[in-house]
Amino acid sequence: MSDQLKNEIQNRRTFAIISHPDAGKTTLTEKLLLFGGAIRDAGTVKAKKSGKFATSDWMEIEKQRGISVTSSVMQFDYAGHRVNILDTPGHQDFSEDTYRTLMAVDSAVMIIDVAKGIEAQTVKLFKVCKMRGIPIFTFINKMDRQGKEPLELMEELEEVLGIQSYAMNWPIGMGKEFLGIYDRFNKRIEPFRSEGERFLELDEKGKMIEEHEMKKTSYYTQAMDDIELLEEAGNEFSIDRVKKGQLTPVFFGSALANFGVETFLETYLQFAPSPQPRITQEEEIIDPIDMPFSGFIFKIQANMNPAHRDRIAFVRIVSGKFERGMNVTLTRTGKNIKLSQTTQFLADDRELVNEAVAGDIIGLHDVGNYQIGDTITSGKKFRFESLPQFTPELFVKVTAKNVMKQKHFHKGILQLVQEGAIQYYKTLHLEEVILGAVGQLQFEVFEHRMKNEYNVDVRMEPVGSKIARWIENEEDVKESMSSGRSMLVRDRFDNYVFLFENEFATRWFQDKNPNIRLYSLL
Repeated sequence: MSDQLKNEIQNRRTFAIISHPDAGKTTLTEKLLLFGGAIRDAGTVKAKKSGKFATSDWMEIEKQRGISVTSSVMQFDYAGHRVNILDTPGHQDFSEDTYRTLMAVDSAVMIIDVAKGIEAQTVKLFKVCKMRGIPIFTFINKMDRQGKEPLELMEELEEVLGIQSYAMNWPIGMGKEFLGIYDRFNKRIEPFRSEGERFLELDEKGKMIEEHEMKKTSYYTQAMDDIELLEEAGNEFSIDRVKKGQLTPVFFGSALANFGVETFLETYLQFAPSPQPRITQEEEIIDPIDMPFSGFIFKIQANMNPAHRDRIAFVRIVSGKFERGMNVTLTRTGKNIKLSQTTQFLADDRELVNEAVAGDIIGLHDVGNYQIGDTITSGKKFRFESLPQFTPELFVKVTAKNVMKQKHFHKGILQLVQEGAIQYYKTLHLEEVILGAVGQLQFEVFEHRMKNEYNVDVRMEPVGSKIARWIENEEDVKESMSSGRSMLVRDRFDNYVFLFENEFATRWFQDKNPNIRLYSLL
């Protein structure tokens, strides 16, 4: 491999941003894009009255609600690095999409609202990162609002999440009295909304050199006392422990005010890992630099361009170099495919991409070839580890209000189901369509997209909570086993699935049919 290609791969940084809804995830993404020159004007979620919307919220329902329900992919260059950001859904009903997205990154940025601290969705997403050993960088946001004490937030990280932390910088004041940050790592002070110098120098003892107004405040004194405590009793910084996901560097700032974001970005790029090796199902390690092109599909998105009814398969390149027009093998089917229609993204803005390397995310135009979790390679055939699929908990029976639109109805369902947010089932004889999801919002998004993207009004009849169980030994299943309390259906791959009314119905079925081996997804 050439030195140029090796350098290109080592300069990649691919990360996801995780947080609870409203912690400022989309706003931080926008500011990072601003620094990278990818956008000229950041439209935050708060700016709806002006008609501006966040760049990463491209779907119509996201603009209406001010939430992210899809994983956007954005790329920009900064300080000699090519940065790939995956802006994950914040809403808990879309945790499955987020889970798969976290399989496609090398590190994660965790945003915490200073007023709310660590919230439920953050805990869930953090656990996924920890399970994979993904390095986590923490940005404590909204310091220009009143919130919890910084030391209390550091304690929360260790007690609630069980990860040690190291404060890379420290706030001086908070809310209306937020004066700036003391940058421990770069040994300087960055004043908030200062019209003078961007940075104030420190002497050898870590004290401010010049006579600045900030020095006279109790907030400065308090910050210096806190820093002394951190130096004496805090954790030591260790890049090795950061890369193992055992220590999280913590940054304070305000994404909305665009304060502390650039300092965070520069430090993140210095310590975040370049593209990492991946393991195949055969337990072979695929090295990003030493292997020919390979990648896996972690997401499929329909109608990113509604005018063309297109479908894009998102690929994380794991190794080697992609060149437009190259031939690859889809290992699940053994089919050879020429990669000619390929794109890179800034939310819904796309451009043709001719080359990309390990760590990059590219989009493949999909006419139905790909499934989530597929591996593509230009060399020998292998398959990467399977991506997770969640067992749905809520179910609805779906029909088209207008029977004349059956063709559009089935096409819409087929395409939206392949994105992986909702799951498709059909009853055995009448072939009624039942959809399953992890959360209610997914059904609302489905209904909205069917109407707006396929021009089909749907009727959704709640089936309620069910316990879905697949069957290991399908040959032993008889249709007579189906009942009101244990409905037998088929999934979109034509596998049998029992939908049990509750835990009691599940146990009763197992007692009556001990030879049937049931299993669930995640």
